[in-house]
Amino acid sequence: MAWHRSQLLPEWEHTAPLPADLTHLGEARLALALCHREGRIREAAVRRSARHPGLLPLIVIRCADWAEPVRERAQKLLRQALDAGTAVDLAPLILRVGHRDRGTFGIELLEEVLGRAPRGRLAVLFAHPDRTVRRFAYRLAVEHRLLCPAELAHAAARDQDTVVQDLCATAALTSLRDAEGAYDKVLTPLLTARSPRTRSAGVTALRRAGRPEQAEPFLGDRSALVRACARYVVRQHGDDPAPWYRKRCATPDDPGLPPGAVIGLAECGNRTDAGLLWPLLAHPAAGVRARAVTGLRALDLADAERLRPLLDEPAPAVVRETTAALLPSAKQLPADWLLERTGSERPRHVRVAAFRLLDAHGGVVALRAAVRLLEDPEVKLRTWAGQFVQRWHPPAEARRGDAEVGELLDRNRHLFSEHVLRRRKGEAGLDG
Repeated sequence: MAWHRSQLLPEWEHTAPLPADLTHLGEARLALALCHREGRIREAAVRRSARHPGLLPLIVIRCADWAEPVRERAQKLLRQALDAGTAVDLAPLILRVGHRDRGTFGIELLEEVLGRAPRGRLAVLFAHPDRTVRRFAYRLAVEHRLLCPAELAHAAARDQDTVVQDLCATAALTSLRDAEGAYDKVLTPLLTARSPRTRSAGVTALRRAGRPEQAEPFLGDRSALVRACARYVVRQHGDDPAPWYRKRCATPDDPGLPPGAVIGLAECGNRTDAGLLWPLLAHPAAGVRARAVTGLRALDLADAERLRPLLDEPAPAVVRETTAALLPSAKQLPADWLLERTGSERPRHVRVAAFRLLDAHGGVVALRAAVRLLEDPEVKLRTWAGQFVQRWHPPAEARRGDAEVGELLDRNRHLFSEHVLRRRKGEAGLDG
């Protein structure tokens, strides 16, 4: 369908077209002119906008205009109008426009203005909800050394953005001067931060601070990154972390045993340490039991018969780790035993685990389980089961002409087109 050019114009150009002379236009009409399709009108509007501070956001946008006269005029006006206060207000927009072609001017001007502004002005941006703004503000603060090491460390511990965390933690540790007092003020917030990346930076800094003994408690941290950094610090001090792990895991009913110590033993131990991990499968804490399974899998010692009872665990984390450990040996598990655990009376995490293992098991029994789960009360399980039925193919070793396969496919013919259903039956040696 062909469109007339007038039909493509904005509504306001039909109802209230702009005059040729923009001298006496008010702010609202100038805002429309700044958005006009014709470059000469946008340029004229920029010239008339100096007396209207409320139009500065549109001037920021015009600073990246494709038309060079408009762009140059807008950049000149923005340079004249931008002070510390307006820079803080316009920072989110300037940074967003800065990602456009020809948008770097605004970011450079923003850095220039805020770089010489009082520190209090920049502090407003440290708590901005937009992480792009916070990243810009902290980069500027680090570049101009506006924050002391302790303030940077607290920022790294407080902010949720990993880029800000890394930036501030690195800057805090790099800018340290006073070995004792400064380290105390910097390391405490880093070591107690929620973010693993920030904690790992603090743990690594313990070596330079000459406090490797403080890294020992972090050997059992919940984060693999922090544990690895702690082991590095301990080894650089000449010690072996493995005995620490073995000592912590030697008491299988210790209620204070951190799960990180259990998986840490597998990370730096050897296959003989499985003797310490097997008893932990009966530990009262689900996190410890789950990590014990993970450790056995990491050591390639996941015995299917010994781990199989854990699929009935009430703790979903334990069942998830057990399932991951059993997947390589799924065909060794009794298919009927797994099928029984897909019943609706079982907890959801048990049904999911059983079906994952049956999926890996393959064959008719997996198709049987999927058809059963098509009536499951859980929507996600029903969807997953339907997708499995649609992609199921009879394995090469399956008995051809199995009537059960034909019955299961016919019961769910709504999942297939007639052509695909006939082809699937043909693969199984059945008549379409």
